[in-house]
Amino acid sequence: MEKRKHIDSDDEDDKYKSKNLEAERRRRKKLNDRLLELRSLVPIITNMNKATIITDAVTYIEELQRHVKDLSDQLLEMDANCVNEKETTKIEEIDSAKEMKTWGIEPEVQVTSIDGTRLWIKIVYQKVKGGFTKIMEAMSVLGFELTDISVTTSKGAILVTSCVEGTRGGLPDVDQIKELLSEIIKSI
Repeated sequence: MEKRKHIDSDDEDDKYKSKNLEAERRRRKKLNDRLLELRSLVPIITNMNKATIITDAVTYIEELQRHVKDLSDQLLEMDANCVNEKETTKIEEIDSAKEMKTWGIEPEVQVTSIDGTRLWIKIVYQKVKGGFTKIMEAMSVLGFELTDISVTTSKGAILVTSCVEGTRGGLPDVDQIKELLSEIIKSI
């Protein structure tokens, strides 16, 4: 008899249960999960109830917005100062030829044969805008493929060292290559 009462009472509970009970449970779980995620993102939470988590998150976001505004203002101020400095002071351009002479650096070209198709090239020349590009174009026109290259600038000079391979069969004479490269650095 008791079993029957128990079964009957379960049937009555099912009658009065909300049709959307599972949907409501999923909604509450999702909301709680999002609050936990929010709690993990906000560094200082004063209490663990929902209202405090949201209040602390709002305070933290407002603090971040003030910080962003301060940084933006500083950036704008720095940009304005840079523009003013460019207008008031002229940048002294370095005379690379004079500086090379002061340090006793002379333009030079060295070409050494490593084997039948590879050369080691060292070029020292005056630091000039577009000079390196001209050297690389000349190497390409001469039919060289650069396998290793090092570029250093110091005291108004550029030092280029490179290992090159001939791409079009054999290589011209080492002295011819040296003369061609010397003419190119003189024209820079």
